[in-house]
Amino acid sequence: MVKPRVPELSPRDRPVAPADADKSEVPAPPGGGRHERDAPGRPPALAPSELARWAWRQLTSMRTALLLLLALALGAIPGSLVPQRGVDSLAVARFRSEHADLTPWLDRLDLFSVYSSPWFAAIYLLLMVSLAGCIVPRTAAYARALRARPPRTPSRLDRLPAHVTYETDASPDAVLGSAAQLLGQRRFRVDRDPDAVRAEKGYLREAGNLLFHVSLFGVLVGVAVGSLWGYRGSVIVVEGQGFSNTLTQYDEFRAGPLAGADSLPPFSLALSTMTASFQPPGTEQAGQPKLFEATGTVVPSPGEDPVDFAMRVNEPLTVDGTSLFLVGSGYAPVVTVRDGAGDVTSSGPVPFLPADASYVSQGVVKAPDAEPEQLGFEGFFLPWASTNAEGLPVSVFPEAVQPALSLFVWTGDLGLDGGEPQSVYALDKDQLSVVQGDDGESLRLLLSEGDTARLPDGLGSIRFDGVREFARLQVASSPLSWLPLGSLVLALAGLLGSLYIRPRRTWVRARRDDGRTVVEVAGLDRVAGGDLAADLDDFVARLRERGDPSQ
Repeated sequence: MVKPRVPELSPRDRPVAPADADKSEVPAPPGGGRHERDAPGRPPALAPSELARWAWRQLTSMRTALLLLLALALGAIPGSLVPQRGVDSLAVARFRSEHADLTPWLDRLDLFSVYSSPWFAAIYLLLMVSLAGCIVPRTAAYARALRARPPRTPSRLDRLPAHVTYETDASPDAVLGSAAQLLGQRRFRVDRDPDAVRAEKGYLREAGNLLFHVSLFGVLVGVAVGSLWGYRGSVIVVEGQGFSNTLTQYDEFRAGPLAGADSLPPFSLALSTMTASFQPPGTEQAGQPKLFEATGTVVPSPGEDPVDFAMRVNEPLTVDGTSLFLVGSGYAPVVTVRDGAGDVTSSGPVPFLPADASYVSQGVVKAPDAEPEQLGFEGFFLPWASTNAEGLPVSVFPEAVQPALSLFVWTGDLGLDGGEPQSVYALDKDQLSVVQGDDGESLRLLLSEGDTARLPDGLGSIRFDGVREFARLQVASSPLSWLPLGSLVLALAGLLGSLYIRPRRTWVRARRDDGRTVVEVAGLDRVAGGDLAADLDDFVARLRERGDPSQ
């Protein structure tokens, strides 16, 4: 039969679609949303409710939680590379002075306070929400799985990855009974059917996985509680002096948004000795710290008896939930300043802050009551004073073997009468002028221990009486501080469980055929990596021993 030829239509004869034929409406999505038709080949836009559900699924997915955990770890790296204000403000000040060009960029990124920065808090909160969104539905699913029985026996066991068939003279009931007993001994959950036994184990794998994620959530909660209700401060305590846990006693104090200054425990301590020893000269590690130890007494609360303490690096003193860490030491030269009338206007130890590894320390001495003009001294303390090739004073070792003070003298208004706060470690030189020597240059005083220097123009004198050491303490209180560490231990246990516990299903079917019992045994690992075939062969060998004693 010849197929008739269909004539082609010319463009003039072809039917023309209506003008609005390509403007067909897309059905409205469920929930009252409305789609707008996008460009050809692109799916319609999501309704707001659909977009919200999609965003929630993405945020609470395991992949997102892992990415946020990685982002949190990467975000914490600058906190270990750049000094942090809440940990060591002195190190921050040194870093800023040594890297003046880099400091503005670090300030813009909040890298001097990484852990309290908005971007770190955003990652932190997103991770908490993501973990909570992962944990809740998976916990419900795991609870259902715990109540569920082993799945029914497949009709074709020979299609499973591991399968063994054998014949025996034992009855099907005897074989199935032995199989159920053996599987129970191997910690399987066993169900017995008329012609088969079905068993499953490895439920704790998902429990370990959940424990890992719950523990990570516990770490985040513990750190968050410590940040909100905890406080941290630093203080310098000179030998022979004390410290009371009140806000005015701190050199620096930072408290969480929900922590109040009235909640500080009312303890006090007195520092008896501060010992800092270093590796001796001539050794390979000469000048390296060897021992830092602070001793004294602490009174936990007013009216109680003093208790002796010895504090070392990484061995904090704990009082009423507050930990005191020894984070550094330094020297406080004891000086006496007299004014032009011979009156003592300043006397006692003045902490000088270490500027380098040799403990060359920088500080100031202020005498606001001096007459006829206020006096200020700025300079360096040298533990083991010497001079370099240019004749300038230097220190060759951090221990105070041959201490000296190198000071410049300033006169004028120290700026203390205006009521504005001022650092005790620096001079406000806006209204000060440096004292000139006989040579017309800035007067530099170099005082050894016991020396007295008289100032020109009858301004007075300064005496270097001796040296005391000081301890730099970090005081910290963090509620639930045990929770992050305990959660990390549980997270490790959960991780090990999720890695090494392997879920497995085993089925045994027995039926009579031509006077003998045909036994089919099959297994299925739900997670790859186990030696399923060898384990199944061992199980079958033990089953045959029990089911057919003649073999």
